[in-house]
Amino acid sequence: MKRSILLVAATALVLAGCAGRPGAGPGTLVDTTRGTVGPVGPEGALVPHEQIMPRGPYLLDTGDRLRVVVFGQEGLTNSYAVDATGAIAMPLIGLVPAAGRSTDMLARDIAAKLRGGFIREPSVSVEVETYRPFFIMGEVTAGGQFPFVTGMTAQNAIAIAGGFTPRANRWNIEVTRKVNGQLYRADVPLTHPLAPGDTVVVRERWF
Repeated sequence: MKRSILLVAATALVLAGCAGRPGAGPGTLVDTTRGTVGPVGPEGALVPHEQIMPRGPYLLDTGDRLRVVVFGQEGLTNSYAVDATGAIAMPLIGLVPAAGRSTDMLARDIAAKLRGGFIREPSVSVEVETYRPFFIMGEVTAGGQFPFVTGMTAQNAIAIAGGFTPRANRWNIEVTRKVNGQLYRADVPLTHPLAPGDTVVVRERWF
């Protein structure tokens, strides 16, 4: 009887420890910039889990490859990669900051630079040719870096990585994502939409 009571108590402690772990369930956010556990924003205020959902215009970052068209200027129309500094390098105008900008914003920036002594009325369009990859690790068959495809979910990413291992926690998936310049880590369901550059972690189940 005494042994049974001790076993029940030990199990309760383990479960309590699981519940208190960062990423214990959907909705838990970790601001990895500050090392703070909980659903927090840049100023430390509580924010809903939906804050990391992809929304609004796509913001460019290192690893994206862009198709820039300057109408009537074949020497400037080309594919450009966003480099490690977050910029693209174009003829005539040199480096143009791209990270954190939408394609429309970048097109306007390029046009403004060309207008400053190179082309009188430049017409510029920018579109994403290839999105930066996503990463997946943990309890999947073949983790690594994979090309991002529009419309992907966490479940799609796991399928691309060969599926779960037998030890995988199949209910809550951890996603790390940059939001407004800060990194957030959240537990999400399998149906959660992914964004380019996400890091997906499938944890080992406890039991």
